[in-house]
Amino acid sequence: MTLILFVVGLALLIGGAEVLVRGASRLAAAAGIAPLVIGLTVVAFGTSAPELAVTTAATVDGDPALAVGNVVGSNILNILLILGLSAAVAPLVVQRRLVRLEVPLLIAVSLIVLILALNGEVSRGEGILLVIGGVVYTAALVRQARRSPAFGAVQSDLPPATAHTVLRDTVFVAAGLAFLVLGSRWLVDGARAMAAAMGLSELVIGLTVVATGTSLPELATSLVASLRGHRDIAVGNIIGSNLFNLLFILGITATIAPDGITAPSAAIRFDIPVMVAVAIACLPIFFTGHAIDRWEGFLFLGYYVAYTLYILLAAAGHDNAHGFREGLLYFALPLTAVTLGIAVLREILPRRRR
Repeated sequence: MTLILFVVGLALLIGGAEVLVRGASRLAAAAGIAPLVIGLTVVAFGTSAPELAVTTAATVDGDPALAVGNVVGSNILNILLILGLSAAVAPLVVQRRLVRLEVPLLIAVSLIVLILALNGEVSRGEGILLVIGGVVYTAALVRQARRSPAFGAVQSDLPPATAHTVLRDTVFVAAGLAFLVLGSRWLVDGARAMAAAMGLSELVIGLTVVATGTSLPELATSLVASLRGHRDIAVGNIIGSNLFNLLFILGITATIAPDGITAPSAAIRFDIPVMVAVAIACLPIFFTGHAIDRWEGFLFLGYYVAYTLYILLAAAGHDNAHGFREGLLYFALPLTAVTLGIAVLREILPRRRR
């Protein structure tokens, strides 16, 4: 039965992603709003619905480690795995707005979450502040899209929208979101039962199995958007989802918990700093040519494999876990930083000469 739910859930995810991207892109054209805005709001919020459902349920059930692991693991997976796969499929063009605003904002919010968690918890008051920040950001984004013709302009070869086509595309978006949420839920239920049977900790389950299951909507949506040429939606979906996860999902979870949510010490020492580092890594990669090339996508994929391997080695208490972590921290990451630094300099120097 678990296998059947897994397969059906995967089918719902793929179909839901196709329907969602089709409806969202057509609504963007009909409303005169850039696909980037749709990706940062409607699509990002909708594909993060599984994270909200799972994290809220985990908090109500007294499972804070699973809740924190789901949010942190999803943010790491979204960038390293999903953005990496999307770029490996087809190089992604990044709008200047993401480099100037959304990615720096994601870095700032990630650092704020790390600072809030240093005392071992995210309190109810801190959760409320995160939610308020999310509301302010969303309102500012929508307001700018309405007031700025350059920001809201979109080129489209679609025929003029009618009441019928708008209603049809709205139904597509709603149906796509429903399929994504239902498919993710079935996948998570099956995968969670299998992981628990393997004796993994709640934090590890949240960082790996549950984070993967709840991030499948982002994976399916971004891959389909990339293949269909809607690359603004593919990139905007990832950055928007990560902001939504930190501001709304973590904020709402901490708000509804009477005493806030506890941040496991293992997550504070390693996983949340990795989440911050991954967000920071986006800036130079996005900056160079305002595009994510295939080699950068494969670089992200390599780091996700290494990160997941370390988590599994550490969970199993393997003797090589410590050495593997040291190799990542003191060799692989510095080497990547130097490589990206050189790429940034090669991008900046020709501009100054001109």
